[in-house]
Amino acid sequence: MIKKESYIGKSVKRKDGPEKVTGSAKYVGDLKFGSMLYAKILRSKYAHAKIIRIDTSKAEKLPGVKAVVTGKDFPQRMGLYLLDRTPYAVDKVRYYGEPVAGVAAVSEEIAQKAIELIEVEYEELPAVLDPREGMKEGAPLIHPDLKNYEHVPAIYPKPDTNISNHFKIRKGNVEEGFAKSDYIFEGEYYVPQIQHTPIETHTAIVMCDSTGKFTIWSSNQSPNAVRKILSHSLKIPMTKIRVLGPYCGGGFGAKAGVNIEAPLIPLALKLRNKPIKYVTTREEEFRDTFVRQGMYAKIKTGVTKEGRIVAQELEMVWDAGAYNEYGVNITRAAGYSSAGVYDIPYMKTDSYCVYTNKPNGGPLRGFGMSEMHWAIEQHMDMIAHKLGMDPIEFRLKNIQRDGSTNATGQVLKDVGIEKCILRAKELIGWEEIKGEPKPELSSGKVRAKGLACMIKAPAMPNNAASSAIVKFNDDGTVALLITAQEIGQGAFTALAQICAEELGVPEDWIKVSQPDTDYTAYEWQTVASRITYSAGNAVIRAARDAKRQLLEMGAKHFGVPLEELDVYDGYVYVVADPARKIAVKDIALGLTLPDGSGWGGPVIGKGVFIPEGVVSFDKETGQSPKGVSHWTYGVQAVDIEVDVDTGKIDVKKVVAVYDIGKVINPDLAKAQTEGGIIQGLSTALFEEMKFDEKGKLLNPSFVDYKIATAAELPEMIIDFIETPLEDGPYGARGFGEHVMVPTAPAIANALYNALGIRINTLPLTAEKVRKAIKEKYGI
Repeated sequence: MIKKESYIGKSVKRKDGPEKVTGSAKYVGDLKFGSMLYAKILRSKYAHAKIIRIDTSKAEKLPGVKAVVTGKDFPQRMGLYLLDRTPYAVDKVRYYGEPVAGVAAVSEEIAQKAIELIEVEYEELPAVLDPREGMKEGAPLIHPDLKNYEHVPAIYPKPDTNISNHFKIRKGNVEEGFAKSDYIFEGEYYVPQIQHTPIETHTAIVMCDSTGKFTIWSSNQSPNAVRKILSHSLKIPMTKIRVLGPYCGGGFGAKAGVNIEAPLIPLALKLRNKPIKYVTTREEEFRDTFVRQGMYAKIKTGVTKEGRIVAQELEMVWDAGAYNEYGVNITRAAGYSSAGVYDIPYMKTDSYCVYTNKPNGGPLRGFGMSEMHWAIEQHMDMIAHKLGMDPIEFRLKNIQRDGSTNATGQVLKDVGIEKCILRAKELIGWEEIKGEPKPELSSGKVRAKGLACMIKAPAMPNNAASSAIVKFNDDGTVALLITAQEIGQGAFTALAQICAEELGVPEDWIKVSQPDTDYTAYEWQTVASRITYSAGNAVIRAARDAKRQLLEMGAKHFGVPLEELDVYDGYVYVVADPARKIAVKDIALGLTLPDGSGWGGPVIGKGVFIPEGVVSFDKETGQSPKGVSHWTYGVQAVDIEVDVDTGKIDVKKVVAVYDIGKVINPDLAKAQTEGGIIQGLSTALFEEMKFDEKGKLLNPSFVDYKIATAAELPEMIIDFIETPLEDGPYGARGFGEHVMVPTAPAIANALYNALGIRINTLPLTAEKVRKAIKEKYGI
């Protein structure tokens, strides 16, 4: 018998590592083509205004300008979930920075000069900057035609309002639940819009050839979604659209769906066979690409005197910006996840997506979970303290376990949150905390610990599909053809490990393709922490299909039943007699028989995967026996130090424990978690998009918008629980986004445990903390 070495659970080197370390990796910005043109966009200087007149004549006459377009040239709406956006404003602008006109020229400098020559006359309209005001009757309508917009069936816009989606949970009679409660606690919480700040700004090149076929090179997380959206808007078949995905320098959700590709389409239609390149400036990146939505939350929770949660009512109002095509689904995801990690018998949730005259809301690592858990996890801590209970004791009394039902009525199994809490408690060195802390303050620094939990499911359609093709080369090496994108998370490496494990060939024989919708296998999108889970399952099936073909040829060669053979280290061999073997390279293109004839053929395996049994949520109640494919749980605990004199929070240590089912690559899993912790810490302490009273973004650069740096790095202790997922590859669950979700509420809870100060609005700046100290203690 051969003792096989497994690639699962092993830290192999990153597939993309050498190229990125040496600088040879190609991003869209590195691509250059002959006869390339360069685009610039004229953007609105009003948050809400009618367009009275646009005069492009001076720009068109400028030498070097090849085309000028406006909204009239391409008025078709685009979107993945809700078709509410056009490449350029048609009749009015809806946020400060919206594209109004585009120019393609022989250089960026000429394109910029042309933009400055375009004259636009506006009639300013009242702007809606607060979604709570936007919900009110009589508020200015940002999209009067909302009732006519196409949308997917799971989205429920309210015509003649600014509400683009309203997702409901009705689990039992919540008033009956409150009547059974001994105490009722209420709280309000807020998170602002923030930016993704990827290192690589959005970049795209678009060309339409003489046959009308579009080729698009894009820093994008979802090539097939881009193709689908453009095919629908252009009214052309998908075979007429090719999307290629070079390496993507950070996405975090910002590069999902169609972004800056759209304004290039009308220019490409006018300029056949001319590749047109557009690179956003850092200011445009901040203001004119997806931002994380703001959110206001109100929570009302009923509990017994023993500390058992009975009922909860939650209202979330999402500040989704001027266009909500992605935001409507974030609102939905937060709605069906609104129990958090808790087993609550009676629930009422209303999650509203609301148009405002601010930048476009979209996905940012967590897809609504960071925002929602900021509210829920602080609220749970507050209740524990009011009851005189330790926050961990309170959570353990109320968390979901096998057999619990969540907000949507799904009966849960393989729930690992208790193990995560207990492990985090041990690693952080938790000391029991009861009641409000009463520190004796004058100056100096105060130390304290805090904890927060989280839950997340992949937010994707019930039929979100993955596929993979495994193709053997003449020398036995393997091409893995997928359209999953490598955005820094290590997807290519993990999928190569899975492929090698199944095929029985060395991992370094696997070459993973970069996305090309003309040639690589279909992938819905690289979002939702679904690639290891969904694409991983497709790769397993494709590899097993290819392996079966190898074994069939081996059976023919050795004259034994297929079941008596296996593949390992690049050889097909007889299990009972491993010395009888044949190299994979010798049969990869087919078997040569003793008489010189051929048999079989090139080995090409295919695999497909769609999660089974996922059922839509009821429109009125949000109930479903299985509304999502799976859930992933996690916990973070922090140890912080607060400077009483300045209000500055210094995060000393973060413990992160996640139940990810099965660790495919320990180093990648750890690195993912470290990155998520820093991103969560950054949103907790620094990040906020600030606007003036007219809706203009005031801090569209790293000069004024602060993010965490190496100076803020805490000690990080990371551990994983492995409760296998029934249909996960080797039991693995998705967890890429989850690792930034609980950081901010854990820090907020630690701040309370340090000083008895509860700050319900992000970020927890030194100014806010110092003000709260002064108000509470008079110092």
